[in-house]
Amino acid sequence: MIGSARRRLAALAATAALASLATAPAAHADAPAPAPNLATNPGFEIPTLPLADWGSVPGWHCAPGEGAVTAAARTGGAALAITPASADSTGRCTQTLAVRPNTAYTYRAWVHGSYAFLGASGTGHDVPPAWTASTGDGWQQLSTSFTTGAATTSVQLYVHGWYGQGPVAVDDVSVTGDSPAPAAFAADVPTTDRVVFLTVDDGWFRTPEAAQLIADRKLPVTVFPLPMPEGFEPDYFSRVTAAPGSAIEDHSVSHRDLTTLSPAEQQAEICDARDAVTAHYGTVPTVFRPPYFAVDADVLQAAANCGMTHVLTASADFTSGASTIAHPGGLQPGDVIIMHFTDTLADDLRRALDAAEQAGLRPAALTDHLR
Repeated sequence: MIGSARRRLAALAATAALASLATAPAAHADAPAPAPNLATNPGFEIPTLPLADWGSVPGWHCAPGEGAVTAAARTGGAALAITPASADSTGRCTQTLAVRPNTAYTYRAWVHGSYAFLGASGTGHDVPPAWTASTGDGWQQLSTSFTTGAATTSVQLYVHGWYGQGPVAVDDVSVTGDSPAPAAFAADVPTTDRVVFLTVDDGWFRTPEAAQLIADRKLPVTVFPLPMPEGFEPDYFSRVTAAPGSAIEDHSVSHRDLTTLSPAEQQAEICDARDAVTAHYGTVPTVFRPPYFAVDADVLQAAANCGMTHVLTASADFTSGASTIAHPGGLQPGDVIIMHFTDTLADDLRRALDAAEQAGLRPAALTDHLR
């Protein structure tokens, strides 16, 4: 999981070119490209992600025992099967999607069964669900449209059955409308303030020494835990982020190189990790750290579709005894320092703090400086 400092910092040279992506001219095309499908795991074809411990349908969240992948699909090899667990439940399954304010969207899905409902909440306006009493022996497409409010940046899509009714199958979901702008890429934070930023990844080693050092010095740290170690001991990450200016952000579900995955899998990795943080801590991440610092244009868009404003790597590595800086000289204002939750984290923090002090710098709140 940790990888080498050399690999992480060498990746900075490759990702520096990403800054030009937002202004690069679009390739000529004779016909407009089809509207992208913004939904996460719309065909339910993505296998359960490694290390995912909060659900069995990537991208979707259903009550335990009420939602599962089935092979009885309309297309492909999988669909969602919703079975209300009791007469008091509809078997509601949801996903959170980032959107643009004041923008029109259309949400569609194919359903099979009796009393299937499809809709969106949190749009900024009341939106009645689309529904059908029965699809007979075949599949039927349900469709609803909504326009987001002036301050709306995310909505919750839902699909469900009905109280005391039989199972409903769902497949081939689509959400069309303007995508959020790609997340901004950064390896450091341009600032004239004499500050650096402490970040810590993964979460496999949760030592009391590191937690005590952070508490004693009231350090503002930004942590990027993976969902599995986060789930083992969520209170630990609450303790190490208790100081003002600290935050818990997004690091993907399974720590895979996202540039080797499809855009759909990238989005599932980022969105599901976001949802794990939100479920455990009640805060919604807005910063994504890509595993191995592997970033491309698809990752920036997938991150934005999950509500991330920034994709952040680092400009200095102090993990496991390292003191590697991506530029000549010592630490500079705005440097982002990466460390990991290892058994040496307390010592790594001390070395990073000493290096910052020698450069006349102090640790500061990362999210306060990101723009």
